[in-house]
Parts: sequence; C-alpha cells; structure tokens
Amino acid sequence: MKALNSLIISGHEALPIIEGGKGVSISTGITSGAWAAAGGVGTFSGVNADSYDADGNIIIPQVYRGKTRKERHQELIHFAIKGGIAQAQRARDLAGDKGCIHMNVLWEMGGCEQILTGILEGAKGLIHGVTCGAGMPYRVAEIAARFGIFYYPIVSSARAFRALWLRAYNKYRSGLGGVVYEDPWLAGGHNGLSNSEDPERPQDPMPRVMALRSQMAEYGLQDVPIIMAGGVWWISDWEHWLDNKDIGPIAFQFGTRALLTKESPISDAWKKLLLTLKKGDVFLNRFSPTGFYSSAVNNAFIRELRERSERQVAYTHEVVGAHTESFQVGIVGNPVFLTAPDTARVKAWQAQGFTKAMRTPSSTLIFVTPEKAQEIVHVQSSCMGCLSACHFSNWSQNEKGTTGRMPDPRSFCIQKTLQAVSHSDDIENTLVFSGHNAYRFSEDPFYANGFIPTVKELVDRIATGY
Repeated sequence: MKALNSLIISGHEALPIIEGGKGVSISTGITSGAWAAAGGVGTFSGVNADSYDADGNIIIPQVYRGKTRKERHQELIHFAIKGGIAQAQRARDLAGDKGCIHMNVLWEMGGCEQILTGILEGAKGLIHGVTCGAGMPYRVAEIAARFGIFYYPIVSSARAFRALWLRAYNKYRSGLGGVVYEDPWLAGGHNGLSNSEDPERPQDPMPRVMALRSQMAEYGLQDVPIIMAGGVWWISDWEHWLDNKDIGPIAFQFGTRALLTKESPISDAWKKLLLTLKKGDVFLNRFSPTGFYSSAVNNAFIRELRERSERQVAYTHEVVGAHTESFQVGIVGNPVFLTAPDTARVKAWQAQGFTKAMRTPSSTLIFVTPEKAQEIVHVQSSCMGCLSACHFSNWSQNEKGTTGRMPDPRSFCIQKTLQAVSHSDDIENTLVFSGHNAYRFSEDPFYANGFIPTVKELVDRIATGY
C-alpha cells in the first residue's frame, strides 16, 4: 500500500486516522485520549456525555427532577456541559500536550449551541476542533472562531457544503480544519440522505467526494482535508484515493471499528454481538424521532418499531370514497372512518391483542397492546428535550415548547434507549447503532478468535492499511 502520510489537523501533526464521535457516552475521554496518544485524532462525544460525582464515579442514571419539559431540558443542558468538560479533561490527561482532541456534537440535539459553548468555556485549551453534523450547522464556525479552535462540518453532498459556505463559513475561512464527507448509505447512526436519494440504491462515494473537492476548490479550499467517513474499514480499500489530485488531502474516520477496543465503554454483550454480525444485519430505517434515516442493528427493538408501523391504517373524519366503515377511537369523541379491507385487518390485529388504537400525525392509526400504548404515553410525557425538535414527543426548543404537531407513536425516545444501551448489557430491546460494514468484524483476520485490541493496537493496525 502507498505510504500513509501525516497531515496537519487542527494545528497538530497526526496520522490521517480519526476516531468517529459516537454519543450517548460511547466515544469518551478515555477512548479519544487513547486514540490521540496513538498518533491519530481522538474524538469524544459532547452529546449527553456522562456526568461524574465527587468521587469520579459515573452518575447513572441522570435523574431529572423538573416538573415541566422546559425544566428538564435545562437539567439536560447542565448534565451535558458538566459531562463534556469531564470527558475533555480525561482525554487531555491521556493524550498529553501533543495529542489532537476533537469533540463531536449534533446540531439538532437539544440546546446544542448552549452545550457547545458551555463545554468550550469550561475546557479551554483542551479541545482543538469540533465536528458537527445532523442538520445544517451554520453557526458552528462562529462558535469555534470565538474559542480559537477549528471546525469540521459533516456533510453528505457538495450541495450541502455549498449552502453552509455561502451562508456562513466564508466568513470563517481560516478556522475550517476539514470537511467530513459521511456516506449516507453506509455510515452508522443518523444518515444524511436527501429526499431525492434512494435509500435502496447506494451511490459510489468517489464521484460525490470529487464533486465536493471541486466545490471546495472553487472557494480556494483545495488544500483543506476531506475526511472520508462511513464504510471505511481497511485503508487499503481506498488506496486509489491516496495522492489523487481529484481527491486532494484525505483522512479517514473510523466509527464502527472504534467500537471494538478494550477501552471502548460498550458492554461485553455488545462487543460479542459485533463479532457475530453478518451482512445485512444492519438496517437502514426512518423510525428516528429526528426525522433522519439512521442505521442500526436489526434487533427486537427495530423489529417492534417496524411491526408497529405495519399495523397501520389511514382514516378520515367523515365518509370519503371507500372510507365508509365507522370505527371508534377511545371511549369518547366522534368515530373515524376506515375502508372495509382495513376494518378487516384491524379486527385481525385486535384478535391478536393489539387492541389499542393510537393516532399519528399522518392521519393514520397504529394498533398496539394496551401495555405498549401506556408505555409510549408515559415516555412521551417524561420528555427532557434532548432534540431541538422531536417527532416522538412533539417537543421543540422554541418558545412554545412544541412542534405544533401531535406526538408520533411510530417513533421512540432516543435519549432513553441510547442511555440504556450505553449503560447496560441489553442489546435486544435498545437501539444499537452501527455502520453497515460491521459484518466485517467476523471476516477480518485481525479479530480472529474473538480478539479485541487496545486503541493503540487498532490504530497501529489501521496504519498498515488493514
């Protein structure tokens, strides 16, 4: 393989091997500090990072005492800032002064600007760059400039970068440390697929990255690194990208491979699962309360969400066309109207125990058990505003505290399930994010006989091209 040359990233010479930030509480100060100490770029997650007590023990769970969503939202912001500062300090202790540390945040997370600013204020000099995606993070450049650090927007197309550049980033040219291109079909977690892109038809990333480079060159950014993320396993697979004038300076981000190290805080059950996944076990879905596509292991949690949506029928408020069959939702109020075939389907679901009808914002009904309906309503009412706008609970961080739409019972509380999977060994009834290449753990000889490397062993291995 061609030599893997170091790059200057956030003012530091480092291998072009970058840890992908994963929240909640997955990419930590320990993982990022070890990654930076090994010569790469470490990234901890600033998304609801773990908080610690006076003795340095993780506070599990983070208890919310506020009576209203807005009160709990402020508590969440407090937890996130306190936890993010603690992770930055741990990362710096492990990496030393020469290590390069980044923080990852999601623009659409609740209170993002306040959390990002609070962590950077409390961890001055400890963080060298901030990566930010999940939405259009126009203001991240301004915030980074205020603290004298570099910013790294995450995009999935040249078009998205163009919009960011023209609206805001052109004013902060010197702070642009790199642009993360995240493959919207192969990356783990939330994916940046646009409405015009077919989730069933992945596109070759090379032409898309070349288009991004061409767009960047138009703005005089031909020497700013592009960071390839999503679908990266062996760098040898990407050798034709190295020293390629149409690609330019290139680095590679590793999210899924970084899950399986000794320092990784995920449970042993999750680590064992990764070693056994097969191609197709990671499911691209649109159940997330963010409204984005996301990639996760196809477990009982995902299957229940899929079945919930499959038990769904459209309704009207009056007789319209084929919607002639009266159906009572709840014990009060006017009936709605279904088609005759849908009425037959509903009766079959009810006979199976799915007797509770729940309205969705799409003028449909889904059918669940009474117990599941009670659980959904309870979790919705316990919302702490972890997103800027949530389809599931209808929370919004605007003045009204609501999206103005009814809560969507086809979705789920992402904060609840990510806290559960990151702090327990339950990998069946929780959301297990993963990139689509996770099946390669079972095929890669590096992991033979269940071998789990340290972060340094992994970084050293990646640097060989494999």
